[in-house]
Amino acid sequence: MVKSSCEEALKELKQWMKPEKAKTSMATYPSSAEIVSEPLGAVLVISTWNYPFSLSVKPVIGAITAGNAVVLKPSEIAPATSSLLSKLFEEYLDRSAVRVVEGGVLETTALLDQKWDKIFYTGSPRVGRIVMTAAAKHLTPVVLELGGKCPAVIDSDVDLQVTVRRIIAGKWQLNNGQACISVDYIITTKEFAPKLIDALRKGIEEFFGTDPMESKDISCIVSSNHFSRLESLMDDYKVFNKIVVGGQRNQKKLKIAPTIFLDVPGDSQLMQEEIFGPLLPIITVENVKDSIDLINSKPKPLTAYLFTNNEKLKNNFVQSVSSGGMVINDTVLHVTVSSLPFGGVGESGMGSYHGKFSFDAFSHKKAVLYRSFSGDASVRYPPYTPEKQKLIRAVMNGGIFDIILALMGF
Repeated sequence: MVKSSCEEALKELKQWMKPEKAKTSMATYPSSAEIVSEPLGAVLVISTWNYPFSLSVKPVIGAITAGNAVVLKPSEIAPATSSLLSKLFEEYLDRSAVRVVEGGVLETTALLDQKWDKIFYTGSPRVGRIVMTAAAKHLTPVVLELGGKCPAVIDSDVDLQVTVRRIIAGKWQLNNGQACISVDYIITTKEFAPKLIDALRKGIEEFFGTDPMESKDISCIVSSNHFSRLESLMDDYKVFNKIVVGGQRNQKKLKIAPTIFLDVPGDSQLMQEEIFGPLLPIITVENVKDSIDLINSKPKPLTAYLFTNNEKLKNNFVQSVSSGGMVINDTVLHVTVSSLPFGGVGESGMGSYHGKFSFDAFSHKKAVLYRSFSGDASVRYPPYTPEKQKLIRAVMNGGIFDIILALMGF
């Protein structure tokens, strides 16, 4: 994906940079106008650990294509990648324009104390608030790529085998759930839930074997701290007896098996915070249409998924559910489409990137109006007689008919 982003930028950059023609109004006649993209200046990119190469380099591509100087702060939770990026950037890129600063909280805090022309942050909403607070001191604009609880609504009319495979791909194959666009919870009907759980159990066994803890295709948990956090979610007295699939764990190996819960309480920690791991609650409703109200009762997610063959439900879901992105009858693949913006809304983030949207995220759109010395109408200048005032109103309204009437004295 990173290589594709580089190739696209190299191919399309001249087109992205071209000034965009804009319409002018009667008030400025004769004139022309355009929107010119210009660099913001010096920008800061703070990346995260779950895709430590991609989520570091892709924003940097956008910053460079837009003509900015950029400092990248990789995540210290993925130290090997952070070290590699520092080495490669210094070896291959212009150090006067692109730098990597490694370190932890102290280094990040020191960077945030500086005045930047834009800050691009990927990570948790908690740290996102810290970043935004620091940026506010200098009136620095931000892009916040955060997360949230991404729901997957599953109707009973679906191709169950395909649906299950795609849910597994969007949960456990995706860093074992350690991804911001991972399926966080499922909503389906009470009647359909047993059939869905059985299909998920079979799908997990098909992909990861009878003992998923030994599978080489399942990621470990990134750190002991995150393992402990997930363990506490599993052991919550409100949900520990709701496990219907999985539940195995090994702290020494930092591995947790794909684990499914059924009908956990809405006030449990499992349903209150982004899971970011291999735990998957299934919430049941009487009617699949009720899922929309359930989703809308929570903060807006980064992505919402729907599996159905019902066209009316598809349209209703798209129109009624507010989320950063949306995929119908699949999961996560929207991030591979560079012509779509990737970003959140509300608590799942602000701003977007990928493809040209990355270029735009790091550009200022400058409005430019061109006029000659002709067409300098006296009506613009004092003294403002009643006749002039009528004509000015007509010009500002923009209607040629109004202007003709004003010129005729009406």
